[in-house]
Amino acid sequence: MRLMNWVALAWMAGAGMVSAQQGPEQGIIVTGQGSVAAAPDMATITLGVTEEAASAKAAMDKVTEAVAAILAQLDAQGIAAKDRQTSRFYLRPVHDRRPIEDGAPPRITGYEAGNSVTVKVRDLDHLGTMMDAVINEGANDFNGLDFGLQDPKDALAEARKAAVTDATERARQLAEAAGVKLGTLLRMTENSHSQPKMFEAARMGMAMDSAVAEGEVEVQAEVSMTFAIAPGQ
Repeated sequence: MRLMNWVALAWMAGAGMVSAQQGPEQGIIVTGQGSVAAAPDMATITLGVTEEAASAKAAMDKVTEAVAAILAQLDAQGIAAKDRQTSRFYLRPVHDRRPIEDGAPPRITGYEAGNSVTVKVRDLDHLGTMMDAVINEGANDFNGLDFGLQDPKDALAEARKAAVTDATERARQLAEAAGVKLGTLLRMTENSHSQPKMFEAARMGMAMDSAVAEGEVEVQAEVSMTFAIAPGQ
């Protein structure tokens, strides 16, 4: 029994040492950011048709006819089938908005139908022309225009380099302020996202071919780095 007690004590002491070794990481821990602005080479726009009619079938027929014409126009504009996808499709009743008597249900006056398609435009020189064409075919519902990069790999690589440089400089400044010497890199993790964001907002108007500003997109990267504190000289 006494031998077992000694074994238990030894195991508990060893477990305590392991726990201590897994404590808070020592060193200088910093986070760095980097960003690269680039001219976009593609745009994503959600466009569609919204129609009202007295019956559900009539509303759907009007939307279906308009969307078919829009898709045909996208074909004529050279938009590949893989670059367009239905993103919203709905049919709902339209109620009379006038005040009603107590207890009476809202009266249905008609139906509203809608169909939206998300389109990727890979040739920005024809973006305005394409938008004018689909408006002429009946598109009356637009839900945003976003510019981006078809392949952000190179921009993201540059942003990563800038993030590492930024983190390293932050660590050097902290070490200098604390009066210690910066040691070797112990750990590095990336918190980046490769989705570009708008650097300058686009603007839209009725003269689509001349009223769309591409601006720039910004690709961001973020890294966390842990440096050791070098032993004193």
